[in-house]
Amino acid sequence: MIQLKYINKLCILLGVFIIISCVNDDDYNIPLPSDSENISIPENKITTFRAVQQRYEQAVNSGDLIARIYEDEDIYIEGYVVSSDAAGNFFEELIIQNKIDDSDTDADPRLGLKVDINVSSLSDTYEFGRKIYIKLAGLTIGESNGVITIGKGDAVKVKQIQAAEYRDIVIRTNEVATIIPKVVSPENLTNADQNTLIQMDNMQLNRFELGATYASESIDEYDGLRTLESCDSGTSILMQTSTFSDFKSVIIPQGKGSITGVFSRDFGDDFNVIIVNSVTDVNFDSSERCDPIELDCGLASSIGTSNLFYEDFESQKNNKPIVIDGWTNYIEAGTEAWEGYSSTSSNASLGRSARFQSASSGDASNIGWLITPVIDLDTYSSATLRFKTSNSLADSSFMEVLYSLDWDGTEDHITSATWGVLSAAYVVKDSDSFVPWFNSGTVDLSCATGTIHIAFKFTGSGQDTFDGVYELDEVRVDYVE
Repeated sequence: MIQLKYINKLCILLGVFIIISCVNDDDYNIPLPSDSENISIPENKITTFRAVQQRYEQAVNSGDLIARIYEDEDIYIEGYVVSSDAAGNFFEELIIQNKIDDSDTDADPRLGLKVDINVSSLSDTYEFGRKIYIKLAGLTIGESNGVITIGKGDAVKVKQIQAAEYRDIVIRTNEVATIIPKVVSPENLTNADQNTLIQMDNMQLNRFELGATYASESIDEYDGLRTLESCDSGTSILMQTSTFSDFKSVIIPQGKGSITGVFSRDFGDDFNVIIVNSVTDVNFDSSERCDPIELDCGLASSIGTSNLFYEDFESQKNNKPIVIDGWTNYIEAGTEAWEGYSSTSSNASLGRSARFQSASSGDASNIGWLITPVIDLDTYSSATLRFKTSNSLADSSFMEVLYSLDWDGTEDHITSATWGVLSAAYVVKDSDSFVPWFNSGTVDLSCATGTIHIAFKFTGSGQDTFDGVYELDEVRVDYVE
């Protein structure tokens, strides 16, 4: 009997040992901070987000890839978490901003930073709105996927803060704030808004993507990219959703409304994106969409036997406004116009092309129209349109191919005329590679009657987040006699 009791006690002790051994070492040895803890860092040890960004900018200007904060620098930043990995759309990172709303001062502007941490389920500890301190001693500042990032690392790139140390670096306070996003239209976003929470109103999913899921289409390898557009300006921005998110298979709402998320850059740092924390951040609850009028005769199966006009822009002067008889080169906003351009670089032009470039314009808005000569569809039956487009890091600027059946040919009446979209024509997208040229397809115009003008309209600005370059070439209209 004594021996049996001894064996039973031994089994119990062995079971307890096994249970303890199965507990995750991090969770067992480092308990979650208590909300009762009122952590406070002395004001003289807290630096600003702007100072952190300036430190990185100074390092880059000196030829370095990162800025290093030395171990003996006893400084911190304080901020609020605006990302959440609870639904799987953020991974091993915290996005923090320095203010709970969009208040701004010259001394301490509203800014955000990414913190790279080799730990998942960070929202269990650092949930949305949680105020935290970052102990900067020994950390590095650099760029990751186009946004300023804090982490560890060497002299080349920012690396992740590791699991064994992150709790000593990312210090959780007992405050959870209500974060008020900055309400902004996509065309007014700037680099200063990166890594911050924004809200865009009167937005909708592009009509050609209706019925799409967030990130479970056949084309979605790592992220789903869906085009959202402003009903106020027509400006577009891409919504990026991870294929590992919990809501990847959910169909995106097909109405219009508001969207709230983190403003960022895509993985390759090629274009702007908005990243939501969950599906509740997309409130497209109005059934009234703002789709433009369209002319969609489809693509023609053959090209007309006669040519009405063909323009390859070879006669134009480099970096000078396009001037061609019958064509209209109109500046609606800003100081830039469609210009002649020639390049033999990796993004080569087709000899000489028409180009619109808003970069370095210094303009708050750039809108330029290049409009073809009039086409009489009653005289030229079975007319077709063809052209080629290319871009160089479109940066959320965009080009549209429009048509009008009532424009009188005068510049004074361009913006008051009725313009619709030639929806069958393919125009290079922001997410397309910037090296090749893309064919529009043979666009059929035969389902319209009367006189028609075709317009190539650029919308952008001199801001870094909206200053793309578009090129146009080999515009031709053919018809059957």
